[in-house]
Amino acid sequence: MSESAPAASRLPRWRVAVGCAVLGLLVVISARLAPSYLRNYQLQQFVEETTQRVANQTASDDVLRTQIVEKAAELDLPIKADNVLVKRTAGGLRIDVRYAVRVDLPLYTVSLHFYPGAEK
Repeated sequence: MSESAPAASRLPRWRVAVGCAVLGLLVVISARLAPSYLRNYQLQQFVEETTQRVANQTASDDVLRTQIVEKAAELDLPIKADNVLVKRTAGGLRIDVRYAVRVDLPLYTVSLHFYPGAEK
């Protein structure tokens, strides 16, 4: 009985090869998508810091919009002034950014939509 147990638990080589190919594909896809998510996270942090700064509470909408667009350019994100919405309320300031990043994957292209924003 001990001789048949190892033979029954062995996977065929083709299954191992397919499993490795799938894992390899997941690594490639993750490596292509991760930079976009990291840059979005950095932009989100910048937007939060911008809304928290006391000096920005009185800055004009255009100045705030320009700060966000310049930071996006540093991060190589496709953001224009039209993508940045600045809202003022009685209690503070809200900044919303809407943009999409196109990522070319093997045999497929995906658009990642991001919506960083913050309010004080």
